[in-house]
Amino acid sequence: WLSCRLYCEEAKDPKRRSCQTVLAQALDVVVRSFAPILPHLAEEVFQHIPYKKDSEGVFRTGWINASSAWKKPGIEEAIEGACAMRDSFLGSISGKNALEYEVIIVIEPGLLFELMEALQAEETSAVSQLNEIMMASQTTLLSELPKETPTDANITKGTFLINLEGGGICEQSSYKVIARPIAKAKCPRCRKYTSESSSTPCPRCLNVLAGKGST
Repeated sequence: WLSCRLYCEEAKDPKRRSCQTVLAQALDVVVRSFAPILPHLAEEVFQHIPYKKDSEGVFRTGWINASSAWKKPGIEEAIEGACAMRDSFLGSISGKNALEYEVIIVIEPGLLFELMEALQAEETSAVSQLNEIMMASQTTLLSELPKETPTDANITKGTFLINLEGGGICEQSSYKVIARPIAKAKCPRCRKYTSESSSTPCPRCLNVLAGKGST
């Protein structure tokens, strides 16, 4: 899902810049991790990192120093929960293009629902973190089943165990993932099925092309 942020968002959009920050941090940790056993490779990688302004080598700039700001309670569980739902979704459409579908996630009220809301504040979104993880064109997050479910929809059920604060908070929640073919056209820019016409970019891409960033 990183490719969507990197190639579709405006150059200075916070979503794109945050993705670059994560990749930079990951590269720094990986290079310092294998430096003791592959010193020449680590030094070569370090010297070719374009955003490094100092000329000192990897061995003169210290060991791994990850900021505590990266450790946010609940984030790991939120991502793991979303990935479990994504696996359910992809399994229900095995062999088919995930972008040709929209996903409806139904979670009973509780901690899991709150964690998913941290990834998608809106009820329905094509640009949220949750939708990026799901790899669909559009994701809807609900606390109860919709009144009408299309006959061509695939419905899968699952459970996810949340374990926070070293076991101090445990909660098992059930969820349903409804996958159905999306009715919109493919955007010629981002390739998601979120456009009204195959010859016109989707609303997000129109905003980016107009220099207004994502909404």
